[in-house]
Amino acid sequence: MKNVLGALMGAAALSLSVPALAETTLTIATVNNSDMIRMQGLTSEFTAKNPDIQVKWVTLEENVLRQRVTTDIATKGGQFDVLTIGTYEVPIWAKKNWLVPLDKLPADYDVSDLLPKIKDAVSVDGKLYAAPFYGESSMTMYRTDLFEKAGLKMPDSPSWDFVIDAAKKITDKSAGVYGICLRGKAGWGENMAFLTAMANSYGARWFDEKWEPQFNTPEWKKTLSTYVELMKEAGPPGASSNGFNENLALFDAGKCGIWIDATVAASMVSNPKDSKVADKVGFALAPNTGLGKNANWLWAWSLAVPAGSKKVEAAEKFIAWATSKDYTKLVASKEGWSNVPPGTRTSLYQNPDYLKVAPFAKPTLASIDAADPNKPTVKPVPYVGVQYAAIPEFQGIGTSVGQQFSAALSGSTTVDQALSAAQSATEREMKRAGYIK
Repeated sequence: MKNVLGALMGAAALSLSVPALAETTLTIATVNNSDMIRMQGLTSEFTAKNPDIQVKWVTLEENVLRQRVTTDIATKGGQFDVLTIGTYEVPIWAKKNWLVPLDKLPADYDVSDLLPKIKDAVSVDGKLYAAPFYGESSMTMYRTDLFEKAGLKMPDSPSWDFVIDAAKKITDKSAGVYGICLRGKAGWGENMAFLTAMANSYGARWFDEKWEPQFNTPEWKKTLSTYVELMKEAGPPGASSNGFNENLALFDAGKCGIWIDATVAASMVSNPKDSKVADKVGFALAPNTGLGKNANWLWAWSLAVPAGSKKVEAAEKFIAWATSKDYTKLVASKEGWSNVPPGTRTSLYQNPDYLKVAPFAKPTLASIDAADPNKPTVKPVPYVGVQYAAIPEFQGIGTSVGQQFSAALSGSTTVDQALSAAQSATEREMKRAGYIK
């Protein structure tokens, strides 16, 4: 008995002397888009391979995410170890030394495989400061059955005149079918992403070469009045509250004839698990007015490490996993190739398995290639960015203008009043920031 007791005590002492595996908990801030929610569902695949790392998610609506993450990084709050940020923030924050450069990614990560337009958008001076999780432009998604019924054929590169006419023809309000769904929810990355891209195609711009705001021009008047009139005639009720997710739900439910929005939505609207109209969706480029610019943007939701994180190594490990070719294969094995995160890697657009099941692959790539952040508008501009101006002040200005334009859409103000308010508010901010006198 003594021997048994001694052996047990010895074993207990031995087990106490083996150190427990040290755990690092990563706090990741992300947006509530379906690709990100899917990533959360697959996190156990990462933690199984990295048992010393635990992951805590903070999932937020787009406007709230931007606010929280910006406040945290500007105050060096250190709440988050991995941030989901866009192409707007990366160059601005990298220049302020707020982000850790991602120059220690493993060789098999294959940075050279990233699509050049997307890679450039998340790099500064040739250094990667964020890893793109998915990249996007915007495109026209439409109901092929409604078009056939109306005797219409969508061109590969439609004009705004065609889209407006088609939207009116396929509207059937008594059946709850609206010809077109467009973003109306206020926010620089919500309604202003769409409206800025639309304005580019109409020859408008945010600022002239001397940083003078341009909302008092005929081009902006034409853009906003066309948008408001079209939505009144062929859009759903309450459109001023609709952002990306709300319009996605409407389209999936069969309530929208045309939706011009992020290319990333293409796999969602053609997924029979979620969409009632999955087998009745066609894809085309975003519309133009013949001036040489389509109404398409360029964006990537990317993962970055804030300079305030004390867990850089673990954060980089997670980012390398979530934005790798292997992660793409993992999603394909669980959800099918059509549901993998799009728009970041050249190899995906050369993959026959993907091309076979993704009719939207070619128009997505064509849309990304057509967007030019360095020459976003018909007339010359002093800023970089297609659906935003990459200056720190834009976040505040864009949201304030977005509120005016959302009010014009809801009818609580006129187009002229909204443009006048946008002009004076933007002038005031640009004077305060020292861009103009």
